[in-house]
Amino acid sequence: AEVPAIQQKRTVAFLNQFVVHTVQFLNRFSTVCEEKLADLSLRIQQIETTLNILDAKLSSIPGLDDVTVEVSPLNVTSVTNGAHPEAASEQPQQNSTHDSGLQESEVSAENILTVAKDPRYARYLKMVQVGVPVMAIRNKMISEGLDPDLLERPDAPVPDGESEKTVEESSDCESSFSD
Repeated sequence: AEVPAIQQKRTVAFLNQFVVHTVQFLNRFSTVCEEKLADLSLRIQQIETTLNILDAKLSSIPGLDDVTVEVSPLNVTSVTNGAHPEAASEQPQQNSTHDSGLQESEVSAENILTVAKDPRYARYLKMVQVGVPVMAIRNKMISEGLDPDLLERPDAPVPDGESEKTVEESSDCESSFSD
């Protein structure tokens, strides 16, 4: 009822085989990971270069230097939730009912602030006039939390109705940073 022990040479051979195969696997794995990281790094570098070129082109357009943009946290969260289209589509529907109430109150007011007059949207409308690709402008507007569909409707009222407050807040913020 006693089982004899495995020979010591056989145990050493199994252990050596295990170590060799494990090391070979880890070497292949690390090589593949390094290649993927190098490819990803190259792609990130190309995107950064393209972004710098686009930024330089935008900086060369006269009349865009004095336009300031305030990013609202509500629009940023709706952009970041893009992976969940049903949640993102429900939020704009709720906002549109709220915005329609604001728009009705704005219509009753004497001065209606249109998209063309809003400094947040003015720089993007200027970019369209100069000839910057519309998709690049739309992507920039989305990243800053603005509605890119308003490029086609410059006479539409500003959706949130807070642009005057935003301009005042942005000027307050800029003055708070100065020494």
